Amino acid sequence: MPLRAVTGHRPLIKLLARAVSRGTLPPTLLFAGPEGVGKRTVALALAQAINCETPEQTPVSSKGDDRSEFDACGVCQNCKRIERRLHSEVLLVEPNDKGHISVDQVREVSRQAQYRPFEGRTRVVILDQADRLRPEAQSALLKILEEPPSASVIILVSSRPDALFPTVLSRCPRLRFGRLTAAEVAELLVRDHGYGEGDAHSVAVTADGSLGLALRLDSDDLASARECASRSLHSSATTTDSKRRLAAIKELFKEFVERKSPSATREAFALMLQAMMSLLRDIGLVNSRADRKALANSDLESELTQLAADYDDGSDRVLNAFSSVDQALDALTVRNANPKIVADWLMLQL
Repeated sequence: MPLRAVTGHRPLIKLLARAVSRGTLPPTLLFAGPEGVGKRTVALALAQAINCETPEQTPVSSKGDDRSEFDACGVCQNCKRIERRLHSEVLLVEPNDKGHISVDQVREVSRQAQYRPFEGRTRVVILDQADRLRPEAQSALLKILEEPPSASVIILVSSRPDALFPTVLSRCPRLRFGRLTAAEVAELLVRDHGYGEGDAHSVAVTADGSLGLALRLDSDDLASARECASRSLHSSATTTDSKRRLAAIKELFKEFVERKSPSATREAFALMLQAMMSLLRDIGLVNSRADRKALANSDLESELTQLAADYDDGSDRVLNAFSSVDQALDALTVRNANPKIVADWLMLQL
């Protein structure tokens, strides 16, 4: 997929295209941002632009043209092989069966990077979910980042960059990817995944700007997660009594989150936390008197207005609540904490 075909992230894409055109692309990059918004897609499109045999050049002076200044043709042999993940110079490194990127995977990348590219001009190494790098793997990667091999570009893709060593972060210029709009998510669902417009819209408004999230779960799962998040926020806003809060989350957990298997329960709870973060962002927007067109949960505007009033106590309550949910999500997904313990802790923090 050429850069011009990527949905969203136009400023970042134009910046990358300009860097490739001028030969100023850094040898190491970190694509950071929410899960499922297209960071890996952009990395692969960038690999095409770098190695395309017949790249397209768009005049910078062109007005009203949303195309990138420099882009892959999308039809040459290199572009086709990269699209099909068959190009020997584009290495996509992903977590193994244990959910981690091992030191052996990094050492293999290091070994291949010592040779000059044969099939393309530049070797592109993409470490997807780089936050899953084991500590020893990060140490091995650091040696590569300190002295990047010639004719190579290394791209780390992560939704949780803070899980990486500070020394790794310091060697990779960070590009911050934002969330897609609900309209962009709906467009992708219709165009690429066969959704009808109605279903696409109902899923998109609850997917918190993440195509990945929209594809993983159906609209019923997302709606349940959002209802559980909303009721949890309402319970915490209406009482300071610890026993009542814990009783409320216990009931909500049993109704909306608990599943037959531990892994399904963990996934459902992670989805609820993501929905809660989305609601808290919207509550912050309402309280700051921002344009309500930016609301991710625009169909819940009246409910958000009530929650915003409940949370507008003159302190940084919304910001603190958002931080607590982020910590809970980190404990659940990175440190493998017990979901019920995390739920109880969070309810006392909101």
